[in-house]
Amino acid sequence: MTEESESQVDASFIASDGDIDASLRPKSLDDFIGQPRVREQLQLVLSGAKMRGGTPDHILLSGPPGLGKTSMAMIIAAELGSALRLTSGPALERAGDLAAMLSNLVEGDVLFIDEIHRIARPAEEMLYLAMEDFRVDVIVGKGPGATSIPLEVAPFTLVGATTRSGALTGPLRDRFGFTAHMDFYEPAELQLILARSARILGVPLGDDAGAEIAGRSRGTPRIANRLLRRVRDYADVRADGVITREIARAALAVYDVDQLGLDRLDRAVLGALVRSFGGGPVGVSTLAVAVGEEPATVEEVCEPFLVRAGMIARTPRGRVATAAAWEQLGLTPPPDLTIGGIEVRANEPQQGLF
Repeated sequence: MTEESESQVDASFIASDGDIDASLRPKSLDDFIGQPRVREQLQLVLSGAKMRGGTPDHILLSGPPGLGKTSMAMIIAAELGSALRLTSGPALERAGDLAAMLSNLVEGDVLFIDEIHRIARPAEEMLYLAMEDFRVDVIVGKGPGATSIPLEVAPFTLVGATTRSGALTGPLRDRFGFTAHMDFYEPAELQLILARSARILGVPLGDDAGAEIAGRSRGTPRIANRLLRRVRDYADVRADGVITREIARAALAVYDVDQLGLDRLDRAVLGALVRSFGGGPVGVSTLAVAVGEEPATVEEVCEPFLVRAGMIARTPRGRVATAAAWEQLGLTPPPDLTIGGIEVRANEPQQGLF
């Protein structure tokens, strides 16, 4: 084997960010940090099913992205000692796609469907029967000569994850025996998650540095772990590899993440709303043009956090900047600031993140 071929083989074993993400996932309910109510409820569901020797009810996990829904599905399979089959709603375009997956399930398997609200309607209707009666009807042929062949499906547990529970149809939502909503994390919980991730990655992380990163993570573990990896890069390249609060602040400044977790696009939206449109109201399409982004990007990526942070309000006439948005930009809000026709005083405390 030549030196060149050896180097190519060695390069294939370099861990990617995807491998790192997988290593940071908790492996059991005891390892899972945060969501105490969901963990307690889920522990009861799984323990009860194991005591009875049957499969648990189907489980629906809802909540914003990055809170651990996929990790929770993997933990459910691990706690049951079952195999996990993963797919996503958009991948199930035809009923035949779902029928092929269901027919390959073994008794006790866990089927995880991410973004289940985006499943195609024909596949969704087939899923109804599979969830209730563990059976699917496959249509063979077309027209008057078409026949329905019933196929038995091994008892399984469906775990569905969705970021938009309201987009689920009523019949599908009602077939889940247990529904859990995952909330944003407190900074103290994120700090524990960062400490655990740092131990796994072998990164020296001080408590103050962990608190600094946690406070800028938008209450989301996925963002916290991503920021930790970027701060690690900065510490390795421009420091001695140890992450202190000063190193964390300097690194996050390089990556345009401020004290509240706002990034470049968030600040651009706030700046356009306040400076270009006097605080609003302004439509989301106009706001998107002002920052050079698509309306869907502004509405789905920026707005949820800015609204939760109390900096933007949605009104029937458009988006309006609150007093907190003006102050975040270092500007004095107008004394007659109104939101939705209601006057808001400039010195009135704003709703915080948590």
